[in-house]
Amino acid sequence: TKCESGCVCADGLYENLDGRCVPAEECPCEYGGLAYGRGEQIQTECEICTCTKGKWKCVQKTRCSSTCNLYGEGHITTFDGQRFVFDGNCEYILAMDGCSVNRPISSFKIITENVICGKSGVTCSRSISIYLGNLTIILRDETFAISGENPDVRYKVKQNALHLMFDIIIPGKYNMTLIWNKHMNFFIKISRETQDTICGLCGNYNGNMKDDFETRSKYVASNELEFVNSWKENPLCGDVYFVVDPCSKNPYRKAWAEKTCSIINSHVFSACHHKVNRMPYYEACVRDSCGCDIGGDCQCMCDAIAVYAMACLEKGICIDWRTPEFCREF
Repeated sequence: TKCESGCVCADGLYENLDGRCVPAEECPCEYGGLAYGRGEQIQTECEICTCTKGKWKCVQKTRCSSTCNLYGEGHITTFDGQRFVFDGNCEYILAMDGCSVNRPISSFKIITENVICGKSGVTCSRSISIYLGNLTIILRDETFAISGENPDVRYKVKQNALHLMFDIIIPGKYNMTLIWNKHMNFFIKISRETQDTICGLCGNYNGNMKDDFETRSKYVASNELEFVNSWKENPLCGDVYFVVDPCSKNPYRKAWAEKTCSIINSHVFSACHHKVNRMPYYEACVRDSCGCDIGGDCQCMCDAIAVYAMACLEKGICIDWRTPEFCREF
């Protein structure tokens, strides 16, 4: 409606984030609130993107992987990025292939067994069973046991102070990396060479999070609990009808939980805040810290923070957050 004085760039030049006029070739690109210069790259699990004339140009990787996270008291992020929480004292199928209703033939099946870990009835994932034909790997009580054999499967076991890691190759089908923190956190990273469908609590891994609540009967459930109940390994277990809110059950713990988990929102993790949305991890940390009320509360809290730290690491941001006084490494 009226003219205002100001500066514009000359024809063919564009203002960059520093306020300088530059040719199109030197325009920066933005991702997650950060600026990247010409030629800089960012990588996702499936793409390599290069900054070109102010826009990202992305190339699909020949081998694409995706990760399903199970952490704390039943928090899951599926292969396609859907998040949900469940409480259930039962065995559940996390992921498997051979999802045909009529003739299921699976080359792998991963099961989590939950146990009660709080007076409010919340559960923690404590035991993981991995079935690879006649080869079985059981993760329990901070260690593992292997029985049977399968000449068609190659695997390696690696261990450090905090994690047990299994690299598993099913030739022509899947490359899997399984990471367990010996407590409640378990990560399944899969790269596949086949179009076989995957199913279970980790979702169907088809790139669309909207249909991740696909039940064992191959229909999309109307709610999370119906979906979770369909993936019970033992049909004699009782169904889950509601999700416990530990902080409302244990209100006296809420202030402590919010205070200790606030490290996720603090300057310690500031370098990661633009890369990974911290709020779901903070909320999960508060929930778990309220729920672990019969010992191990600090372990619950530290495990929840460690999941955010690992998500940051996946984006190339390494945060040194543990100290001798706070979640020290044992």
